[in-house]
Parts: sequence; structure tokens; C-alpha cells
Amino acid sequence: MSTLASTTVDLARLQFALTSIYHFLFVPLTLGLAPLVATMQTAWHRTHDDAWLRLTRFFGTLLLINFAIGVATGLVQEFQFGMSWSVYSNFVGGVFGAPLAIEGMAAFMVEATFLGVWIFGWDRLAPRVHLATIWIAALATWLSAYLILVANSWMQHPVGYKIVDGKAQLTSLSALLSNHFALTAWLHTILAGLIFGSTVMLGVSCWHFLRGRNVALFRHAARLALIVAVPATLVQLSVGNRFGAAVTSAQGMKIAASEAQWNTCQPCGFSVFQIGGFTAEDPTPKFAITIPRLLSWMATGSFDGKVEGLNQVQAKERSQFGSGNYEPRVRLMYWSMRVMAILGVVMFLIAAVGAWLYRRQTLHKARWFLRTAVVAIAFPFIAATAGWILTEMGRQPWIVQDLLKTSDAVSPSLSTATIATSVSVFAVLYVALGVVDFTLMRRYARIDPPQVGEGGGLGATAGVPEAAPALSYGDGSHGA
Repeated sequence: MSTLASTTVDLARLQFALTSIYHFLFVPLTLGLAPLVATMQTAWHRTHDDAWLRLTRFFGTLLLINFAIGVATGLVQEFQFGMSWSVYSNFVGGVFGAPLAIEGMAAFMVEATFLGVWIFGWDRLAPRVHLATIWIAALATWLSAYLILVANSWMQHPVGYKIVDGKAQLTSLSALLSNHFALTAWLHTILAGLIFGSTVMLGVSCWHFLRGRNVALFRHAARLALIVAVPATLVQLSVGNRFGAAVTSAQGMKIAASEAQWNTCQPCGFSVFQIGGFTAEDPTPKFAITIPRLLSWMATGSFDGKVEGLNQVQAKERSQFGSGNYEPRVRLMYWSMRVMAILGVVMFLIAAVGAWLYRRQTLHKARWFLRTAVVAIAFPFIAATAGWILTEMGRQPWIVQDLLKTSDAVSPSLSTATIATSVSVFAVLYVALGVVDFTLMRRYARIDPPQVGEGGGLGATAGVPEAAPALSYGDGSHGA
């Protein structure tokens, strides 16, 4: 019976991990592309330079494709709460109800409504009103992200609640909304979104440079991407460190596992790479490259800071919560952290070199860099996946930190056969959606942006289907 239960819990976790990680691949790109598209339209509105109009519609199409697939994958999350995690939903419902209701009925509805108005409002709304719709949609995506992170951060660091009859009840909405963990996570996520958007924009521009197409046009896009990417990647390195300090205070086990730090240290070095040392039986690495005192600074904000080890946190949690293993998968946590951090540094270096080449007016000629930038489109997706794994799996065995274990949160009526079937169905469905998304994004990223026709309209160009009315802009004759 215990084996069956364990299998059921593991399958339920696998299903939620599959759907959550897949959905999260679309979220940051929407968070980043939306304000970038709005900025392009603002530039066109102020300068009347038709290049900005063409780029607005070009990258706006990519934004809409990404948003549509993201919505489709996000809907699945709601159903899993009731189907696979009913005990968890019953426990947190009194807390989650407020932020999730606000997100669904206010932020998301505003986001979707104004994005729809933006799509169909070309040639129907006054230019300033139409410009306002894309800015409102962009800001609503940021508000939506914050409300979702408020709910998620409560799982990481519960605040503003009390336990009544075995359930968490909200006692302070202000404490919930102002949770320091949520505020830091939100800033971290918004910066990640800007990195997503600018990296994709730069990579697409460089792809066109490699083929010598629309070079003058995409230099505008590359310049905007670099203006955003350089400070966003640089600030993210600092915010990531501050987020580490928030994690240390709320989840000591997670920070210790992400460093494979078995015993308390002060000060503590950060190992960039190590071989071995990932188990309690073999805690000493056979080989390690370590930067002295860096872990202390990342975890505490001080180069002399103290970081508790896995063994000490384990003993403390056993004393507080009873016997059991409270360690997450150390090896997975360690490498997730390194993938995220190393790619963060790499993306900053790529952005910095790109800005230097642009300043020298040789960006479009440096073919080695252009190929690197195209490959780098994948980097934020990989880094975000690693970060999400670190955030969620680093909290195990807790689904709500120190309040509810994952093994106790699954629906009691859930069977192994049922969850295995649904995992298979979701896997097939998401592979299909992935193929559709990749095909559409690739197709519309490779075409030439529509030309501006008489009256400022966008006419069809080679590779742009006439049957896509949302690509038109002009006197209304091609309107949606």
C-alpha cells in the first residue's frame, strides 16, 4: 500500500511538474515581449518612422502566438488542484482564494481584454487610445504575475494566516500581498521576462542579419533589445543574489542543498564546479573550484555570513517535525543552481558584447556573434527551467513550507492508473502544442515584416498570408 501511495504521489508530482514547467516557458516571454512591443509602437507614434510600425506588427505577431499557447497551457493548472491535490486545495483555499480570484477576474481579464482590443483596434481606435491598449495589456501581465507569485510565495514563506480546524485561514491580506519573498520573486521574474523578450528579439534580428535581409530595419530592433538586455541581465545578477538571502532566511534547507553544503560554515565559499560530495555518506568533493566567501555574500549579504549545513538543518527539522528525511535531491539542486547562474552570466556577456559591437557599427557584420545570438535564444528558457526546478523541488518534502507535506496533500481517491493515464495524455498534448508553437514562432520570425502601404497601412508581403487580417494597418480596407 505504501508503495502504491508513493507511486501515486510521484506521478501526481510528475504531472504537475510537466504542466507547470511547460506553462512557465511562455509566461516570461509574454512579460518581456509585451512592453517591448508597446515601446516599439510608442516610438512609431512619436517619430512616425514606419520602421517602428513594421517591427511592432512583426514582434506583435510573435507575442500573440506565445500568449495564445500560454493561455491554453495555463488552464490545465486549475483543474489539477481539484483533481490531483484536493487535500492541498482544501488546506490553502482560505489563503489562495483572494490573490487567485483577483488575478483571474481582474488582472487576467484586463490583460486578455485589452490585448484583444489592441489586435482588432487597428484603424478603429484613435492612435493614442490604441497605443494605450497595448500598454494596459503589458502592465496587466505584470500585475497578473505578481498575484500568482503572491500565492506561490506563501507556499515558500507562509505569512498572514492562522490554522483553524486543520486549514489555513487568511488573517491579513496586506501581509500576504506585501510578503517580502513575493516582492523579491516578482522583481526576479519581471527581470527574467525582460531578458526573455530582449534575447529573443536580438536573436531574431541577428538571424535576419545573417541572411542580409532587412538589415536597416532590424538594427532598430537589435538596438532596443540591447538597451533592455544589458541592464536587465546585469541587475538580475544582483537581484538573484538578494533572492538567495530571502531563501536563506525562509528555507535554510534549500540554500544548503543548492550548494551541497553539508556542515555549517562561516565564512563560506561558493563552488562553481565540483565532482562528488552530493551525499551524506560522501560529503567531501573529490574536486572543486571554489570562490572564497561568495556563498556567504549570496546567502546573507555579508562576506562573513554564516550558512547552516544540511546536517544541521536536518537535525533541527527532525527535532521540530519528527523523524524523516527533510533533504531535497542535493545533486539536482546543486546543478540547477549552476545552470541558472552560469547562463545568467553568459547572457550578460552576450548582451555586453552585442552592445559594444553595435556601438562600433559592426554588429550586423560579426557573423560569429550573430550565430551566438541565435543560439542564445534558448538560454533564458533553459535558465528559467532550472530556476523553477530549484524553487519548487528545493522545498521538498514540503508543499507548503513547514505546514503541509507533499505526501499528505494528494487526493485520497486518486489511483495510480488514473494519474498515469492523465500524465500520458498531457505529455502527448503538450508535445503537440510544442510542435505547433515552435512551427508558428519559427515561421513568423523568419518572414519579412509587412511593408507600409499608402496611408500608413501594412500590406501583405512575401511569406505573409493574406488571410491574416490582424497583420493589416491602414485605412480599414484590410481590417479584422
